[in-house]
Amino acid sequence: MDNGFKCEPSQTPGDIEIPTLREKYRYEAEKRRRSDHNRQFIATTGEFADFYETDPHTPVRPREPISEDTEVVVLGGGFAGLLAGARLKQAGLSKVRIIDMGGDFGGTWYWNRYPGAQCDVESYTYLPLLEELQYIPKEKYSYGPEIFEHCRRIGKHFGLYEDALFSTIVRSICWDEAIKRWRVKTNRGDEIRTRFVVMGPGPMNKAKLPGVGGVQTFKGHSFHTARWDYSYTGGDTFGGLFKLSDKRVAIIGTGATGIQCVPFVGQYAKHLYVFQRTPSPVDARGNRPTDPEWAKNLKPGWQAARQRSFHIGAAERFAPDDVDVICDGWSEINRNLHAKLAAMGHPRLTSEQWRELREGEDYRVMERLRRRVDGIVRDERAAGLLKPWYRWGCKRPCFSDNYLPTFNRPNVTLVDVSTSKGVEHIDETGIVANGTHYEVDCIIYASGFDVTDDLKRRYAIDPFEGCGGLSLYQHWQEGFRTLHGMTTHGFPNFFYIGYSQGGVSGSLTLGYDTQATHIAYIIQQTIARGASTVEVSKEAQDEWVKTVREKLNFDAKFFAECTPSYFNYEGKAITRYTVHGEPYGGGYYAFDALLRDWRNKGDLQGMIFDFIDRSP
Repeated sequence: MDNGFKCEPSQTPGDIEIPTLREKYRYEAEKRRRSDHNRQFIATTGEFADFYETDPHTPVRPREPISEDTEVVVLGGGFAGLLAGARLKQAGLSKVRIIDMGGDFGGTWYWNRYPGAQCDVESYTYLPLLEELQYIPKEKYSYGPEIFEHCRRIGKHFGLYEDALFSTIVRSICWDEAIKRWRVKTNRGDEIRTRFVVMGPGPMNKAKLPGVGGVQTFKGHSFHTARWDYSYTGGDTFGGLFKLSDKRVAIIGTGATGIQCVPFVGQYAKHLYVFQRTPSPVDARGNRPTDPEWAKNLKPGWQAARQRSFHIGAAERFAPDDVDVICDGWSEINRNLHAKLAAMGHPRLTSEQWRELREGEDYRVMERLRRRVDGIVRDERAAGLLKPWYRWGCKRPCFSDNYLPTFNRPNVTLVDVSTSKGVEHIDETGIVANGTHYEVDCIIYASGFDVTDDLKRRYAIDPFEGCGGLSLYQHWQEGFRTLHGMTTHGFPNFFYIGYSQGGVSGSLTLGYDTQATHIAYIIQQTIARGASTVEVSKEAQDEWVKTVREKLNFDAKFFAECTPSYFNYEGKAITRYTVHGEPYGGGYYAFDALLRDWRNKGDLQGMIFDFIDRSP
C-alpha cells in the first residue's frame, strides 16, 4: 500500500445549473444570517468558566507562586508554542518557560479527547518535525492520542518539560519600561519578569457555547466536547461509551467535532438528538495504515516536499508539472481543474478566467457531496437536511465514513435549527427548538471555539499593555499592525505566532514553524548584539501594513456570499480582517522566501535595538 502516489481527477456531476445553485446558496445563507454575528455565542468566562477552565484530564497540583526573572516566556503549549520552544532551544537559549493552562503539552490535542478525535489533514503533512524526530505516523490520518503523544515527543526531545508551567492561566501581560521586562501574571499568583514574550495561542484556544438562555438551568449533565467527560459516558477516544446506554443525549453542533463524535454517541446512547444549524460537507475518510515499504524508501526532505504539494493543492494552484501526492478532498477541486487545463494544453489564463473555471469545479464537487448524502441516508427528510448548500471552503470540509450512516439508526434524530430562531432556550429538563421540547439527560456542546475578531475576548488576557500602557487590543482594533505578522511597534521584545499579516500555509503547523524559526533568529541576534530590546520601527510597520493591504490575498465577495460560519465571523460584513488575518498576497512560499532573504541580509532591516541594559 503506497502512501505517496499520483491520483486521477474525481468523477463529478456535469448536469448542474450554476445560476440555480447560486440562488439556492444565497437563500440558504440568508436564512441563517443574524445581526449579532459572533455575539450569538456565549464566552466561557464568569458563570460559564467551568466549561473552559476545568481540566478533566489532569488534577491541578498545588504549588507555590513563582517570582523570577527569565529570558523568554512562550504563551501556549500547543504546536505553535512547541515549535517556538524547539527553535529557541536550537538558537542557543538554555531556558524557555512555556506556560499553558493544560496539564501537559498539546494545546488543541491535549483538550480534544472526544470519541473519534482525528486530524482532517494527513498526518505526514500536519505533524511537524517528523524528519527531525525520525517518526512516521501510524496512519494517513492520525487519531488524537497519536497527535498528543507527538506533542509530548517534541517537548521531551527539546527539553521543554523542565521549565514548563502547566495548569496555569496567564491573566495579564504588561511592559515595565524601568526594568525592560514584561511582567507576566497568572491565576496561580505567579509574577514572571521576562525579557522576551512569544505568544502562540492558536486560532482555536477558547471554547464557546451557543448563545441561548438557560444553559445554567439544566439539571442534567452537560459538558463541552473540548472537555469530554468519560466518567459520565464511559469509554475513551476510540469508543465504548457504554454508560450512555440508558441516556437521552443531545449534541448541539455539526461542525468538524460533531462529525467525529456523533457516530460514537449514536452507537451507544438510548437516544441521540443532533441539533444542526448548518450541515457540513462530509466526504469519505479513506484512512489507511502507513505502508512500511513507502516509509522505508523516503528520501531526505520528503516532508517539506509533501507539505508543498498539500499547500499548492489546497490553497493555491498547480503548475503544469506539479503532481498531487496527497490525493484527498483538500486538493480535489484544484486536481480536477489541473486535469481539465492539461487537456486544453495548459492555456494562459488571466486570474479572472482561472477563478471562473475553478468556481465551476467547486459547484460540481459540492454537488457530488450532496448526492453522496442521497446514496447513504435512507430517510428523505434527514438526507435533505444534511446537504450543504454553499461553496467549498465556506465551512471547514469534513471527512467521515460513519457520520452519515448514523442517521439511519432508529435511535438518532436530526433536529433542524437552521433559521434565525434556532434553539430557543434550555430549561431544567432539556432543549426547546422550533416550539418542541426535547427532554434529555445530557447535553454535549459541540459548538466549537471563539474564533472572533474581538481579540480581548479570544485571548482573555487583561490588561495586555506595551509601552506607555498601550493596549494591544486597542493597537490592533482596526486590524493587525505588524512587520511580517510577528512584531508590532510599541511592544518591545514581543513576538506573535499565528494568523496575522504573513503567508498562510495550507498546513497550519508549517506556517507556525516558519514563524518560530524567524522569531528565534531575531531573539538570538538581539542577544548576540548585546541589545536589551528589539522592536519594529513605526515606519517599517506601516510600510508592511501598506504592502499587505495593497496585495491582500482575500476574496471579500466570496466570504460575503458564504453561509455564516467562523470563517466569516458568522456572516459579518468584512473587507480584509478574516479568521486568517490579512494574508500576504504573494502566497506562502513567496512569503517564506521573503523572510529568508531578510535574514540572509543580516542587518535586521526595520528593527530598532536598545543597548541600555536596565535589568535587575
